[in-house]
Amino acid sequence: MVACVTAVDELLARLLLVDTASLSDADKTLPVLAATIRPLTPGLKMVGRAVTANANDDLMSVIAALEIAGSGDVLVVTAGAAGLAVAGELFGTEAFRRGLSGVVIDGFSRDTAALRRLGLPFYSRGVTPKAPPAVKIPEFQIPVAIGEVEVRPGDLLVGDDDGIIVGSAERFAAIIDTAEAIQTREKTLRIAIESGASLFDAMNFTEHCSNLAAGRPSALAFEG
Repeated sequence: MVACVTAVDELLARLLLVDTASLSDADKTLPVLAATIRPLTPGLKMVGRAVTANANDDLMSVIAALEIAGSGDVLVVTAGAAGLAVAGELFGTEAFRRGLSGVVIDGFSRDTAALRRLGLPFYSRGVTPKAPPAVKIPEFQIPVAIGEVEVRPGDLLVGDDDGIIVGSAERFAAIIDTAEAIQTREKTLRIAIESGASLFDAMNFTEHCSNLAAGRPSALAFEG
């Protein structure tokens, strides 16, 4: 049987080829998670749908969310305030087995060496060997707040070494053409610069400075 490819599946495939910088340039109002949430393994790209958990310094919510997560999902966890690791080697290995696209923890993780060997995009604020208990009623598949950004179940997350962007499928669909064009343009300019051309030959920097000094409306622009 041939699997049905949905519009969201096609969008996810396109987002996998676009970096977060280009997406942010295409829509500077897109929410970006805190810069302190960093990848354990640089160089990996993450794109997927959010499955959320509010851990509240406990493991039960993470376990419950992981149980319902599957291929193409990103497990998004708000850990709590105690500075404990709410995911590690076993949870990461199960996430990998299920085909998750990544794990994002607003808090701490552990078993760093094992998680890096998985090759699964795994983001957290830091690492600690100490884990919390598993005694609280699970809270999962609810909106969770990561700083000033609300992540809702089903939201799309796009992550790379620069950070993680969050939004609805509709919002990403509205900017994907622009983001792809920006990335193509910047790649073309980079290749030209590497070949000896000057960036300033493709940029209206002088004109833009003059306009700003004269109080005229202006915008910095690139060609290519």
